[in-house]
Amino acid sequence: PDSSSARLRGVTLGLAYAGLTLHTWLLYMVLFSHEGLNLGFFNALSLAAWTVVASLLLSSLNKPIENLGLVVLPLAGLSVLLDMLYPSTPFMAENTSWVLKLHVLLSMLAYSLLTLPSVQAGLLWVQDSYLRGRKPGGFVRALPPLMTMEALMFEMIGIGFILLTLALLSGFAFLDNMFAQHVVHKTVLSVVAWLVFGGLLLGRRLWGWRGRKAISWTLTGFGI
Repeated sequence: PDSSSARLRGVTLGLAYAGLTLHTWLLYMVLFSHEGLNLGFFNALSLAAWTVVASLLLSSLNKPIENLGLVVLPLAGLSVLLDMLYPSTPFMAENTSWVLKLHVLLSMLAYSLLTLPSVQAGLLWVQDSYLRGRKPGGFVRALPPLMTMEALMFEMIGIGFILLTLALLSGFAFLDNMFAQHVVHKTVLSVVAWLVFGGLLLGRRLWGWRGRKAISWTLTGFGI
């Protein structure tokens, strides 16, 4: 049984990496052109999904978390389908300042990397509810152990928080007048989200926050 499980895991991960490779090729085709960088809504969504899947597959090399693909991979497939069905062409011109390009890149990476822990937080809430109700059956049995899920969730939040910090700093570099530039809501919500994730990491470090409190803070931060 162990050898057959290992073979099945290998085949599953192989197919996932093949899908990621094809997704990479598609993104290259739709994002880059001689007119500039195409970051239309569904292109950006597809890029975020690619980052989430890549993070999951890299983490699965040393952690038994590939079953999270039950949620992540269908959503990534949906993002690819939507990207193909609804193409758009809002280009970021080649002469756009490097600071703005860096800000957009960091923002996308931060959002993408904070997506995976939010998915994990939702699954942890379901897992915790089943365990509290002493009903460890259903798809919950296919999920990684609760402690493994929680540890990875905080690792991803830590990396995402660093990227979000850099994204905010790079954003302030070209922010002259947030009211005139109509970015008040983006600035305020981004800062509030940063405070929520920072508070969660601080609570984890100082008071050992975990369980439902950590789940609530994670989902709140991602929602903001």
